[in-house]
Amino acid sequence: MEIERRYTTEGNDPYHGISFVERTSRIVNPDGSVAFEATIMAPEAWSQVAVDILAQKYCRKAGVAAQLKPISEDGVPTWLQRHEPDEDALSALPEDQRFVGENDARQVFGRLAGCWAYWGYTHDYFDEAGALAFCDELQAMLALQVAAPNSPQ
Repeated sequence: MEIERRYTTEGNDPYHGISFVERTSRIVNPDGSVAFEATIMAPEAWSQVAVDILAQKYCRKAGVAAQLKPISEDGVPTWLQRHEPDEDALSALPEDQRFVGENDARQVFGRLAGCWAYWGYTHDYFDEAGALAFCDELQAMLALQVAAPNSPQ
């Protein structure tokens, strides 16, 4: 499958030209108490509703290893390899900092686009250049809201 770039340029950051800013998502109970609150980096152009959906439904709240290492697979390019917790690096961190939540839309976009590109590449839908273009394009498209998954991934 050939992937034509429309939102990105090969060799450049897929978020080139997209401004990310700190935004807060909050759910307040009828009594005024806060049921949920998160501060994340999100595209500046996004509405508050879009930020709320990202923070509340797509960002992993906990359990993300603060240090990862690639899982080497024959034939899978280094940039596309899956990752697992780096137990040695994690053991050097204070226990409360070893597993964290996602706090940046780019983490979510990278996780989703990287997974889909990995699946496409390992199932022979495209070559490495196509996988990279697919991954870059999806990240940009998610940030620009021209594409979205149909349910929390």
